[in-house]
Amino acid sequence: MPSQDTKLKILITTDLFTTETNGVVTSVKNLFDELTANGHDVRILTISDNLHSHKEGAVYYIRSIPLKAVYPNLRMPVSYRHRLIQEIIDWKPDVVHSQCEFFSFQFAARISRITGAPIVHTYHTLYEQYLTSYVVPSKRLGEFLAKVISRNRLKRVKTLVAPTQKVENTLQSYGMRAPISVVPSGISLEQHHKRLTHQQRLEKRRELGIADTDQVLLNLGRLGGEKNLGELMNLFAQARQYNENLKFLIVGDGPARLALEEQAEELGVAEHVIFTGMVDPGEVQNYYQLGDVFVSASTSETQGLTYIEAAANGLPLLCRQDDCLADVLQEGENGYEYTSAQEFLHAIDAVFHDPKWRDAAAKRSEQIAAAFDKKAFGEAIENIYESVL
Repeated sequence: MPSQDTKLKILITTDLFTTETNGVVTSVKNLFDELTANGHDVRILTISDNLHSHKEGAVYYIRSIPLKAVYPNLRMPVSYRHRLIQEIIDWKPDVVHSQCEFFSFQFAARISRITGAPIVHTYHTLYEQYLTSYVVPSKRLGEFLAKVISRNRLKRVKTLVAPTQKVENTLQSYGMRAPISVVPSGISLEQHHKRLTHQQRLEKRRELGIADTDQVLLNLGRLGGEKNLGELMNLFAQARQYNENLKFLIVGDGPARLALEEQAEELGVAEHVIFTGMVDPGEVQNYYQLGDVFVSASTSETQGLTYIEAAANGLPLLCRQDDCLADVLQEGENGYEYTSAQEFLHAIDAVFHDPKWRDAAAKRSEQIAAAFDKKAFGEAIENIYESVL
């Protein structure tokens, strides 16, 4: 850990800072909190959600326009030489920590070039599935573009941070020259240690139309095509044929919601699927606790903070097999991975027919999540800053 006397000026740049259910936003906020708590002078430079540039405390928002034709909620800044950016240049950060490869990275590159501050970059997103879902029709072309764009964009960064071994392997396959450090993004465990009472849980479930005897599969996060929720909807419909007590609780919102609602109607399970829409971030732990099993079919995650949050709330996990689950899901201990419908259905049957296993899995999930406390995350990032300086 850096010396307690070493206090740095740290600039964090990010395209995203207002989407509360986004993993990048969660990571940035937790990093900001930890670095600030350790006495560093930290500022965030991001993109406004309108045509107005402004400053709120340590956060600088640069005016932007929407690019919905390219990607839902995507915005592009319309100024790279605004007075607020000049204020940051005059402040002279010691290090620039960029969190996104596109628009805000141009802020990071320009400020680094003028001030001489080295760039540390966290690679949060594997773009192949995003490109295939929203931009190009070919998976092979999407993979090629992700490789070329990432390698070209990040060729001048001092060091790269990968949230998981999965991301490190991908970056190495891209031919990145900068050294790579694997640092899992931390979460604020304090919020997820709060527990509803048994009665509170029953009442909240009833408010959503969930009976006391219902068994609830839960997914929480952004509803995007890359999250593969359509697969979960199909699997849920199949599982209902064998277990009529199943409900599917989907917490969050996004561009795929309408298609998912239509799919539920077509499959004849609409009355058993509950969409909550966006929820208050301060209440998110309560929604996790309304479920009995956390389910995911996504293979686009770099780490999957929702998996860790679900585990911290004592939920067993049932997820499509993916390398990012290596440190979060222990097969048979706190959940199961699946690669086929048959495996998914077998896991559902096993989970709900063994209450003792569910209790043990809940405890194991909490133990695993404890390793992702944001304090360790902050200390690891501090050490990287010291190494590049």
